[in-house]
Amino acid sequence: MIKTMLVALDGSEQARAAAAGAIWLAKRLEATLVGLHVIDIVSIEGSFFHDISGSLGFEPYLDLSSKMQEALETRGKMILEDFATECSRQGLRAETGIATGIVANQICSRARTADLVVMGHRGVNARFSTGLLGSTAEGVTRKSPRPVLVAPGAFREVRRPLLAYDGSDRASAALHAAAEFCRSLGLPLAVLHFNRDRATGESILAEAAHYLAAYTLQVTSTLLTDPPHQGIVETLRRDGYDLLFIGAFGHSRIVEMVLGSTTEFVLRNSPVPVFLSR
Repeated sequence: MIKTMLVALDGSEQARAAAAGAIWLAKRLEATLVGLHVIDIVSIEGSFFHDISGSLGFEPYLDLSSKMQEALETRGKMILEDFATECSRQGLRAETGIATGIVANQICSRARTADLVVMGHRGVNARFSTGLLGSTAEGVTRKSPRPVLVAPGAFREVRRPLLAYDGSDRASAALHAAAEFCRSLGLPLAVLHFNRDRATGESILAEAAHYLAAYTLQVTSTLLTDPPHQGIVETLRRDGYDLLFIGAFGHSRIVEMVLGSTTEFVLRNSPVPVFLSR
C-alpha cells in the first residue's frame, strides 16, 4: 500500500506534471506527499557555473559559490512553497525538504523512507542530457530502493493501466503493485506478455491471472509474439493505455546497476507514465 510518496521537484514542466499526478494519486490513496528539491552540486562547483556567472550579474570568481548557493536555495524554496500551497488547497498532508548534492543520489537516499518516488521524465536541465530519458531520471531508476513512477509529460487521470509481465521476480513485484493500485482505485487491469512459445506464454499469463483472482479485478490478458521492446510501446500507443507497470529487470542476468534492456527501452520511449517496480 502506498502511503508516502516522494515527489522530485525542480521547477520544470515535467516535474510539475509529475506533481499533479502525485496529488491526484495521493487524494485517492489518502497518502502523504513529500516534496523534495535538490540543489545540484554541479551547478555550484562545475565549470558550467562559471560560464553563467556573467548572465547572473556576479563578478566572476568573487565569492561565486556562496552567491550561487543562495540564489539556488531561494529558487528551491519558492518551488517547494508552491507545491505545499497546492497540496494544502487539495486537502492533502504534505512535507517539503531541500538538499544539496548529486540530484539522483539525494533522491534515492530520501526514497528509503517513502513507498513510491514520483518524478518527471526529463527535468530542468534536459537540454544537457542525452537520449530521451533525463540523466537524473535514469540515475534514480537504476538506484532507487523503492518503486519509481516516471511521468513523461502532461498528466491525465489514470483509467486504463497496463502490466507488462514476463514471469520474472521483478515482474512479480510489478504484478503485486499493479493489483494493489487497481484495487485501491477501482480500475481494470490489462496484462501483456510476449513469448514466441504460445504454450509457455499462456502458462505465464495463467499464473498472473491466478494471482489476480484474489483481488476480484476486471482483468484482460494478451499474448503477443513480437519482440517486447517495441511491442510494449506500440501497444501503449495503439490501444490508449495511460499507465504502465513493469519490473526493473527482465530474465537477463546483468549487473545490478544496469537496467534490463526492455525496461530501459520502454522508459526512454513510453508515451505514458511508467511505474517501475523493484
